[in-house]
Amino acid sequence: MVIRIYTDGACSENPGPGGWAAVFSTQHGCKIISGNEVETTNNRMELSAAVEALEKIHRSCSKDNKYELYSDSAYVVNSIENGWIEVWKKNGWQTTRKQDIKNKDLWDRYLTIRQKLLDDDIDISIIKIKGHAGHPFNEYVDKLAKEEVLKAKAKKRRRKVGEKHA
Repeated sequence: MVIRIYTDGACSENPGPGGWAAVFSTQHGCKIISGNEVETTNNRMELSAAVEALEKIHRSCSKDNKYELYSDSAYVVNSIENGWIEVWKKNGWQTTRKQDIKNKDLWDRYLTIRQKLLDDDIDISIIKIKGHAGHPFNEYVDKLAKEEVLKAKAKKRRRKVGEKHA
C-alpha cells in the first residue's frame, strides 16, 4: 500500500510564531500530526513537519508499505534530494561560504531517522509539490499549519501576560 504524507510549515513574521503539520493519506483515511513553536522560522517549521512525519513512520508504520512524502518547501526538498545535507555535514555543518547551517538540530534528527528507516528497509520518496496550486491535500496541510500558528500566537500572548504578573 502507498501512504502519501503531505507536510507544511507556516510562520507569522519570520521569525515569529510558527506551526507545522503532516497529513498521512491512505486508502483507509487520514491521520494528522501537528505542532508549533512560539519563536521560530518558516524553514524550521517546514523541516519540522518532514522530520516529525518520518519519525512517526518509524514509530508506527509498516515496512510493507511504500511512503511518499510531499513538501512544497524548496529548502527541505533540495537539501535532501540534492545532497546538500551530506556536504554540510562533511564541512562541519557549514556552507561552502563557511557560514553555520541553520536548523542543525533538525538536520541531525533527519539524518538519524533517515538511517533508521533505511536500516529497516522502509522505502520513502521525497517529492516536491507546488504550493498553493490547488492540490487538496497540500491546501489542507497548509490550513492545519496556519491553525498551529494561531495556537503559537496564543501561547506567546499568555507568556507575555504571565511575565507582566510575575
